[in-house]
Amino acid sequence: MELVYLLGSIISNTATSILLSLLLLLRVLLRRLFSSLSSDYGDGITLYEGVVWHERRRPVHHSFEYKVRYALIDLDRSPQFPSSNHLSAHQARTVAATTGPVFLLTIPPSVGYEQNPLSVYYCYDDNDQDSSNGSLRKCISEDMQGTWKMKATAPGNELSVVISVEHPNFGNFFCATLRAQRVPSMKVPDHKLFFWLMPHKVAVWIYWHALKLWWKNVTFIQHPRYSNPTYREEAVSLDMNLNCCKPELFGTTSLCPINGKIVTPHEFRWTDAKWPWS
Repeated sequence: MELVYLLGSIISNTATSILLSLLLLLRVLLRRLFSSLSSDYGDGITLYEGVVWHERRRPVHHSFEYKVRYALIDLDRSPQFPSSNHLSAHQARTVAATTGPVFLLTIPPSVGYEQNPLSVYYCYDDNDQDSSNGSLRKCISEDMQGTWKMKATAPGNELSVVISVEHPNFGNFFCATLRAQRVPSMKVPDHKLFFWLMPHKVAVWIYWHALKLWWKNVTFIQHPRYSNPTYREEAVSLDMNLNCCKPELFGTTSLCPINGKIVTPHEFRWTDAKWPWS
């Protein structure tokens, strides 16, 4: 039955993407005829192109790399851009305790499909976004029985993000890097065309290498909700132990009981993933 749902999802997403791709082609043709048509997502968008590299060291070695395109979005200048799955500029400033601009590095949705393995928020203090000494203050990621370490350079003509994961059973078993160069906007007449099928390509790489790992007899790890009904409460406890709770962030207290007290909002929200990720 799950295979039927998966095939149905693939067929549905493919049909939607084909239709929206045809509409995108029509939009590009119209833009060439009428140059006044908007060509991007809005102000405050910087484009990057680079390479993502993954290495899994245990229980078997497996590595690969693929080309990727990212957008760096000034969330104050483009407040309409992020979806509900992303923080607003105000929320990110609350998390990082900063007062200046906030930039989001992400892969935008394309022709009806979204697949974004990594989003990074760069938070600056006032008038400090161009400082050579600027640094990313904090990265927050979901903890799945591992300790995540992240290093990132301030985005300029180049940027890099390095992630390593320490697992309680496998040790230092995973590393990933993103290295990218800025793409001059004059070379990209249409941003949506620049990101055409980018999320789809990422999904294909994920499934293809998941199949390779299965072929290497790597055990599939199911979502924790199937083996641990209290995984959300445990994640909240881990979050609190990191001293990451911010009372003013999301306005909910239902999952933050610490030492008998209700501690208000922290820096993540629970979102049910769409099939086939659910």
